[in-house]
Amino acid sequence: VQLQAFGGGLMQAGGSLRLCCAASGRTFSSYGMGWFRQAPGKEREFVASISRSGSNTHYADSVKGRFTISRDNAKNTMYLQMNNLRPEDTAVYYCAATRTGGISYSYWGQGTEVTVSS
Repeated sequence: VQLQAFGGGLMQAGGSLRLCCAASGRTFSSYGMGWFRQAPGKEREFVASISRSGSNTHYADSVKGRFTISRDNAKNTMYLQMNNLRPEDTAVYYCAATRTGGISYSYWGQGTEVTVSS
């Protein structure tokens, strides 16, 4: 599966952005999906994940209540709705696909940059 993330940009603190991850190739619905991010000078970290059907989601504590992950298998697309953005959300956001229930992510998109100003 090939993944392409887009939708990043510059936003003031308190604002909202919606990231999208478009998938092509093999059947999108056979993959669990996740969002990760990497801030400057820091290691990549988990943000959120969603099961193949979309019925199960998980979030990092730092984004719970502010971010919502979703997917539309008919459109081969995953989303990350980010509300109440904070400067510490500034990072490059990556989408990824897993066939191991999240144990490992084998497919990665190229990343989209999110910058939140205070």
